[in-house]
Order: sequence, then structure tokens, then C-alpha cells
Amino acid sequence: MREPTADLDPEQLAAVTAPRGPVCVLAGAGTGKTRTITRRIAHLVGAGHVAPGQVLAVTFTARAAGELRARLRVLGVGGVQARTFHAAALRQLRYFWPRAVGDDPWQLLEGKLRVVGQVAHRAGADTNSESLRDLASEIEWAKASLVTPESYPAEVARVRRETPAAPELVASVYDGYQKLMVDRQLLDFDDLLLHTAAALETHAEIAVEFRERYRCFVVDEYQDVTPLQQRLLDAWLGHRDDLTVVGDANQTIYTFAGATPRYLLDFSRRFPEATVVRLQRDYRSTPQVVSCANRVISAARGQPAGTRLRLIGQLPPGPEPTFSEYDDEPAEADAIAAEIKSLTQDGTPASEIAVLFRVNAQSEVYERALDEAGVPYQVRGGERFFTRAEVRQAMLVLRAAVGSDDGGPDDGGPDDGGSTLVDTVRAVLVPLGLTDEPAAGTAGRQRWESLRALVGLAEEMTAVTPETDLARFVDELATRAEAAHPPVVQGVTLASLHSAKGLEWDVVFLVGLVDGTLPIQHADGDDAKIEEERRLLYVGVTRARRHLAVSWALSRAADGRRNRRRSRFLYGVIPDSHPSARVPVGRGGPKPTCRICGAPLAGVEAAKLRRCPDCPADLDVGLLERLKAWRSAIAKQQQVPAYVVFTDATLTAIAEHRPADAAALVAIPGIGARKLDRYGTDVLALVAAPPD
Repeated sequence: MREPTADLDPEQLAAVTAPRGPVCVLAGAGTGKTRTITRRIAHLVGAGHVAPGQVLAVTFTARAAGELRARLRVLGVGGVQARTFHAAALRQLRYFWPRAVGDDPWQLLEGKLRVVGQVAHRAGADTNSESLRDLASEIEWAKASLVTPESYPAEVARVRRETPAAPELVASVYDGYQKLMVDRQLLDFDDLLLHTAAALETHAEIAVEFRERYRCFVVDEYQDVTPLQQRLLDAWLGHRDDLTVVGDANQTIYTFAGATPRYLLDFSRRFPEATVVRLQRDYRSTPQVVSCANRVISAARGQPAGTRLRLIGQLPPGPEPTFSEYDDEPAEADAIAAEIKSLTQDGTPASEIAVLFRVNAQSEVYERALDEAGVPYQVRGGERFFTRAEVRQAMLVLRAAVGSDDGGPDDGGPDDGGSTLVDTVRAVLVPLGLTDEPAAGTAGRQRWESLRALVGLAEEMTAVTPETDLARFVDELATRAEAAHPPVVQGVTLASLHSAKGLEWDVVFLVGLVDGTLPIQHADGDDAKIEEERRLLYVGVTRARRHLAVSWALSRAADGRRNRRRSRFLYGVIPDSHPSARVPVGRGGPKPTCRICGAPLAGVEAAKLRRCPDCPADLDVGLLERLKAWRSAIAKQQQVPAYVVFTDATLTAIAEHRPADAAALVAIPGIGARKLDRYGTDVLALVAAPPD
């Protein structure tokens, strides 16, 4: 057996050699948690504390379980059971079923949509595919959270959970689903955990046999356990405490599915004698990437003590992360595709490059840009844009609308997107689920995002060719769909931030980081959801080993209205001295310059004022005082700090520019669409009012 304590840093060694009993390893990203827990298992086996077959190590993906087994084999430790929670429960339930239930084993249901559909129809709920997926996901959340059909309405109200339908209707579907599963003697994946826990809790002889078989437990990614998984773990343990858990509360990004970090954070309270070790030495990323990650997470609000892991980079220095602003999404995608092509030509393997985004619908513009650049790519954790069911359906409906009288408006001026085509596309897609606001539920929201992306393509086309009609638009969609089906190859990875968890690349591009996307629009108003969005960004940053590029675009469509703002999470992360981070970058156009002396601008205040700090100001002092008095009154009325309404720098910019209309007002950095809607009328009235 290979010596398990060799080549460990002091903290890893402390975790590996901790006495048998409760051990909690708080392991930051890239700090060697898998190395640590496999070495601990090998140490316990080598020291004679436990036999390999008496160890059960559980994690959340088959890939992670396979990696645990592979590393243990290298260490010369065979026979350890390393499985996912569900795989372990399935194996145990099959063994104990005759004694626990006494009849033939129930059949495992691979997919629950058909059963949910039958129950939903009887209950009068929507039965379209998105609604059924949302109902199925909600049932999974309830079971993972140990919420019964009877307690569901009260529980979702208590936690302020967004539900895909009225809570009473969801509860009815949930109750009917449970009864139908029992009638048909079916089990879903959550039932595997429930029935295994129940068998151990209610049959003493089964519990005794199991606990003689397994005496040592290891749980990876402990921040992601659900109440149901914790119940099963408690049933496995009984009154014993030979448990090692490893996790990082800063990487909790699945609370929507029932995951909670409280078991990790409360471990020391449950086991006061536990050994707690903090792994903070990052061996994955350069100090520059590590520093960026620390800045992202240090701004988190309400951080429990256990989350305050400050990573310490251990690798040689590398390049500083880059921050880039673009006029529009196509420009952002084209620039990134060109940079990726240059990297591959210089020798970086395409498989070591990733483009990460918040929502799957963002992949289309990068699929197109990489395809045009001749760079191979693969979409991870989701279908390519044009193969998604809602996109295929939309293309069929759009093609059917070509030449018909009901395809949309026949006349009228251009809308915000600048063309009648955009109106037409919107009108055709409304019956498919395109609304002004995102739909409720995960599946409905994904459909909405895909349909909105199609409208964005229409806006992009009409910005370049205003005379584009519906027929030409449909032909363009067909061409793009055909081009987006190259053979499956190893190439650049396109992935959502959620699906990138647990992976890493030499080069990572974090794209589309604007408010409304990250944090996602529906998180606004909920502090817990906002903080989970921040943790998503932290996960994205820590996927990069050496090169990290962060970018955002001010407009969705080419030459569209530039009214978006970079993600609020980037404030305090981007160096103030970084000109390209603070000054908008046009598609090949000149960088903004001082309106007085003509010098290039750098810094937040200079960008707002559109002049160098040292150049003479044309400030309307009286207007500034009126604006500050108005701001104080609004802040008092809304019970918020004054800077939440507008910062001093923004008010100063207004008093210098004296905008005459909404377009001039929103052009001032710091004033987005939301603040324009909320405060624009008041501000423009103050600007237009004669001096006292």
C-alpha cells in the first residue's frame, strides 16, 4: 500500500491522521479535498482501524464516485464502497426488501412524467411538457425536503418558495402521485432513500446487520445534502460517530433542489468533540485567479463562520483576469470566439477552454460564433440550442406563419428592436409561452429564455439588415440549425455555471455577466437567492486554473439599446485602475474620451462625468442641491440608504450633463432601465425646472 501521509500539506495531514470519530473538513475550491478524503480512508485501513469493506463513501455523481474508487485503487485500497447516495440505497434496498416488505420488489420508475401527467390531468392542472416537468421537480424538492403533501402549502409559504402552480393544486398532484405509485408498486429515486431509511429505522435486525457491515462513513460535497439524504445518513450511523464529512458552504448552489449547508455548518454542534480542519491552500488556480475568487465571495452578506474560507494560491503567478465590456452580445461572442481561436492556434488544447454562462439559452450566440470561427465545441449539461424541443416547435410555428395573415402585425412603425419583423416574431411566439416577464418554474423559465433568444436573433438580423422579413428570418434559422450539428468532437466546452460544478479548465470565459442574468432576474427581492447567485459566480471563477476572462454586453442585439449594466457582483472585484473594465468597448469603435480635453477615460467617476477628474467642470450647483434634497426625501420614504437611490457621482453627472430626455438620462452610467422607470420622471422634472 502506498504511504497515505506522503506529500500532504499540514492541514491535509491533520485531516488524514485525525483520530477515528467525527471529522469535518471545510475544503475550499482547489484545496485537494478528494486527495484528502481518499488518503484518510487509506490511513484508517492501513492503521487497522477499519477493513476496506466496512467503509461506505458517498457523493453526488457517478463520476465523482468513480474518481474516489480509482484513487483508492492507486493507494492500494480495494473493496471500499464508493457510490452515490441513490446507488448505495438501491443496492441496500434490494438486499433488505424481502425482510422489510416481504413481497416481490417494486419496480424502479426511471422517469415520472407520465405518472405525474395522469395525476395532473385528474387534478385539473396544466399538462403541457413544461408544466409537467415543473410539477415533477416540485415533487422531488418536497420529498428531498421531507415535506408531505399535507404540509406542502404551509411549508412553501414559510420558506417563500416560488411554486409552478397554486400550492394547493401542487399538493393535490403530489398526493395523487404518491397514492398512484403505491397502487402500482412503483418506486422513484427519492423513494429509494425514503424506504432504505425506513427499513433501518423500523426493523432492528436489519439495522444491526447493516451496522455490522459498515462501520465508517465518508460524505463528499456535504454542503449539498438534503434533509432526506441526512435522514438516510443518520439511519446508517445509528448512535455511532465514525463519520468524515467534506464540504464548502461557499459552493452551495442547489438550494432550489433542497440542498442545505446547515448540516455542514452545524457539524461541530452535533459532534462537540469533532476534529475540524480548514483547507485553504488552493493548488488549482494561479494566485491571480484565487484573489479574484476571494474578492467575489468576501462581499457575501450574512456569511456564517464556516463559510469564511479565504483561499491561498499555491501555484506560480499567472496573468491577471481580464474584464471586458461590449456593445452587444454578438460582439461579445465574436470577440471571445476570436480569442479562443488564437489560443488554440498558439497551442492551448480546445478541451482546456470553457465558456460558462448563467442560463442555457445564452449558448446559441457562442455556438454560432465558434462555428463561424471554425472552432470545435461541445455543449455540456444541455442540448444545443436548435435541438431543444421548444426551439424546434417555435421554428415550425414560425415557418407556418410565413405568408399567412396571422403571423403578426401587418403595418406600423418599428418597435424598440427597430423592425416590424421583431413584432411579428414576438406575436407568433406569444402562444408558445413568450411573455413580458419570465414564466414561473424551472422548465417554463427555460422555455421563456429560449423563445426570448429567438426574438434576440430577430433583433440582431434587423439591426444589420432592416428589410429582413419573416421568410428570410426563418431561412436563417434553418441555416443556423443545420450548421449547429457538426460531428461530436472534443472541443471548447460550453456550459452553464451549474453544470460546470466539479470541473476545471486552463482557460475560462465567464460571459454575459449583467444584472438580470447574474443575478438572475427572479432572484431580486430575495436576499438568500441573491447570495446563491453570488456563489454561482464564485464557482465559475474557481473553475479556471490559469486564464480567466470576464465579460458582459450592454445590449442583447447588435446596435440595440445599450441599457444593461454589468453584474452588481463585479463591483469591488474589477480593479478601479483597469480602463477596459470601466469604459465601454465598442465593436471596433474608439474608446470614450473626455468631452473637454479628448484624453481616454479611465475610472468610474470619469466614465460617469465623461471628463477627466482634473478638467474644468460645468456643474449646475443649484441643480445638484435640488437633486440631493429630492434623493433624501425618496430614501426616507423608501427607508433605504440614499446611495441606493443614486450615488453622489451619478447625481453629479446629472447636474453636469443636464439630460433633457429619457435617452440622455439613461446614457449616464449608473442609470438603468429600472431606475429610469422608477425615478426618471422626477429627475427630468428637476432638471427642467427653473432655478429658485
